[in-house]
Amino acid sequence: MSKTGIVRDDRCLKHLPGEGHPESHQRLEAIYSILDEPELQAHIMPVKTRMAIRDELLEIHTPEYIDKLATTALRSHCALTPDTLTCADSYNAALLAAGGLMQAIARVESGELTNAFALMRPPGHHAERSRALGFCLLNNVALAAGFARKSLGMRRVLIVDWDVHHGNGVQHAFERDASVLFISIHQNLRFPGTGFFTEIGGGQGEGFTLNVPLPGGYGDSEYAALFNQVIRPVALEFEPELILVSAGFDTHIKDPMGGMRMTPQGFKALTRIMMEIAAVCCQGRLVLSLEGGYHLEALKTSVAAVLQELTDITVYNASELAAQADPKKVNYALKRALNVHRHYWKSLK
Repeated sequence: MSKTGIVRDDRCLKHLPGEGHPESHQRLEAIYSILDEPELQAHIMPVKTRMAIRDELLEIHTPEYIDKLATTALRSHCALTPDTLTCADSYNAALLAAGGLMQAIARVESGELTNAFALMRPPGHHAERSRALGFCLLNNVALAAGFARKSLGMRRVLIVDWDVHHGNGVQHAFERDASVLFISIHQNLRFPGTGFFTEIGGGQGEGFTLNVPLPGGYGDSEYAALFNQVIRPVALEFEPELILVSAGFDTHIKDPMGGMRMTPQGFKALTRIMMEIAAVCCQGRLVLSLEGGYHLEALKTSVAAVLQELTDITVYNASELAAQADPKKVNYALKRALNVHRHYWKSLK
């Protein structure tokens, strides 16, 4: 049975972007309400949080940007972009979100935990090296990958982003770096306007960025099929020592930010596929980090479904689900991904 770590910290509730903002503290409140359920409590272990330190932040962000973020702690309200807003407690929450994810990785790497889920906010995958963007202050997953390489000595890290939006900040952090393979499956023509099939990285990192943009309307079975036919073979060929997932839940059919048709069953399938990959490549070392998801009930039930898989309370048959996919939808994305990436990955030829 898996030993699953949970990163939670009520101080992340104090990040208040303002009344009516989609990235509300209610998101974590909804998720935290399920963590004390007896069935789950028996299978999860708390991970003690900490704040990321400046040297860790400098692996991804510029000194000037870190200093700018730090000054927001002196102001009751600050707009870093029209939709990326902070209060006096936001900077500390961001440091905790990044540091808590690093703590989870360290405990998974040590073997104390099999896998982990960092249930923290603000999210991170849109944050660029020198600016905030799309509700994100610090790029949690990118910082975590940097930590895994520098502090834990890992040579190959896989990052999979299944949020409905493209993880532009993570891509830009590693697009010239062959030690990090970044794979994003997302809805095309959505914020932030990046993540086309032809964005493949450059220099030493050419081929180590793999984007799978999708039209709206893809659901559980299509996602499972594409994970099996694109992400699984490339990940196995890459042989990562750690797998990180930017776990957004705004692909849920009820989410107001997206146009996809995912349900909790689909998130079970994606989690199980990632667990199977991790079991083959890296002794199960899999760590998820919360990104989007803005329909509270959908977020709550979807995170619960993921936790049931991570803890082996349930073992979902992802291949059975994938077999139900619409062939036209799958082939649309599959053909484009293969045309671009078969030149870099033998498993796709």
